Amino acid sequence: KAAFINFISDEEWKSIEPVSSWFGPSSFLMSSMSALFKLSMWIRHGHGYLTENLGIPVWGSYAVFGLATLFLGMVLGLVSEEADCDF
Repeated sequence: KAAFINFISDEEWKSIEPVSSWFGPSSFLMSSMSALFKLSMWIRHGHGYLTENLGIPVWGSYAVFGLATLFLGMVLGLVSEEADCDF
């Protein structure tokens, strides 16, 4: 507590450089990190639901998420391939 009070009263905060716009809370980078964190929490909850509520073994949950990842990658690959085609 004393260190914080000294930081304010001695105006040590003036010597600290501001955060770069790349790392600001509203930047694209931080928004992307937030989205990845939310996705990881969704996957964690999904894994918990599959293993605890439905009784699927852990390896089965991993298989479900692995197949979903492969399927999503295939769909995104097909969509991007269609976008690249010139008719």
